[in-house]
Amino acid sequence: MAIFGSKKENLKEEPQKTAGKVNVDGAKLIKKTLSRFKTDEVLRSPRVTEKAALQNQDNVYVFEVDTKATKRDIDFAVRTIYNVQPRKIRTALIPSKEVKRRKGRKGRTARGKKAYVYLKKGDSISLI
Repeated sequence: MAIFGSKKENLKEEPQKTAGKVNVDGAKLIKKTLSRFKTDEVLRSPRVTEKAALQNQDNVYVFEVDTKATKRDIDFAVRTIYNVQPRKIRTALIPSKEVKRRKGRKGRTARGKKAYVYLKKGDSISLI
């Protein structure tokens, strides 16, 4: 029983750590993001499809991103590369699919992840 009592005493002596809110300038985002990825590794390329082109009119941009990238990583990368602040970020996984190769062989496409980046009305990104 003495073991359990000593743990309680140690917890009372140390101050409790509380999670603070993320600042507008992204001070806490920088520490977390730079430790995992470089900004150019998070955003691989813009996704150029008909659907993505139609959504560009509504200030929604679609990017191919690293499969392990989080929304915070994507947010930081968009802020540093394009100098705009995203309003909202949505992510979606792209599943791998079976395809037919020559001579009857079967293969699989690579899986991936895409991110929909929503911007404010006045902001825009030049993809070309």
